[in-house]
Amino acid sequence: MERSIFPETIVLYWFRENRTSFPKQRILTLAKVLLMEIFLLIGCIAGILAGLLGVGGGIVLVPILAWFFQTNSIIPDTNLMQVAIGTTLATIVITSISSIITHHQHKAVLWNIAWKLTPGIILGALFGAVIASILPSKFLYNFFAIFILFAAIQLAFNIYPTVHRKLPYQAVMSLVGTIIGLISALVGIGGGSMTVPFLVWCNISVRNAVATSAVCGFPIAVAGTIGFMITGWQTTGNLGTYIYWPAFIGIAPASLLFAPLGAKLAHTIPTAMLKKFFAIFLVAVSCKMLIGLNI
Repeated sequence: MERSIFPETIVLYWFRENRTSFPKQRILTLAKVLLMEIFLLIGCIAGILAGLLGVGGGIVLVPILAWFFQTNSIIPDTNLMQVAIGTTLATIVITSISSIITHHQHKAVLWNIAWKLTPGIILGALFGAVIASILPSKFLYNFFAIFILFAAIQLAFNIYPTVHRKLPYQAVMSLVGTIIGLISALVGIGGGSMTVPFLVWCNISVRNAVATSAVCGFPIAVAGTIGFMITGWQTTGNLGTYIYWPAFIGIAPASLLFAPLGAKLAHTIPTAMLKKFFAIFLVAVSCKMLIGLNI
């Protein structure tokens, strides 16, 4: 059954169930304020975790948004994951800028490598958004669950490939960028879990690989967001179909502001142990998505 896409229904339902008399316009205003506060809180949590553990915001935001949208009947089940992924990519557009500036100030970004990957990344992310708009939401739901299961293993054991070769020719770099962009757009991430291992495999230091990966996250997010906006427009005639703007407005600035706090905490808290605990949490989320929830 298709659910209402209006957040006001949450508070309206509560007042109706509790038989409380209140002017409808004030109820709607209260609903919008309440919803924005929730999204600000989600943004704070995502920002702190991203700065503290060095994980991208997408791996945190997509499952939270999917759960929140479903639990509160905000988004129809038929495009639940498309909206969760599209909204997350839109927030990464903003939050990645801060990360790029920080890494650039530390002179860790290998811009020549980032430029080599970017054309393929843009193509892959656009294509990924198109594929995501066609695939059933349940497939994307399960695909994301499997993806974060592998991401959890990588995070827990700090797995990086051994140095194997030098950077390949431009054609291969474009192909790799296309694959990274495609998968990133399908799961709503900045691509770091794929870009960093590839660059380390190509004899790039982890420090430079992480910084360069942060730069690559920006074109992934921009191209993915544009792709989801276009496919949403083609589906319903509305550019905002696959991006829930109230969530974007609340999450993006909060995440941007609190990521530096997480980075500072990383210097005072034993992050190695925290990463293992967070990996266990991701495994639990993955298992819950695969066997515990139906959409």
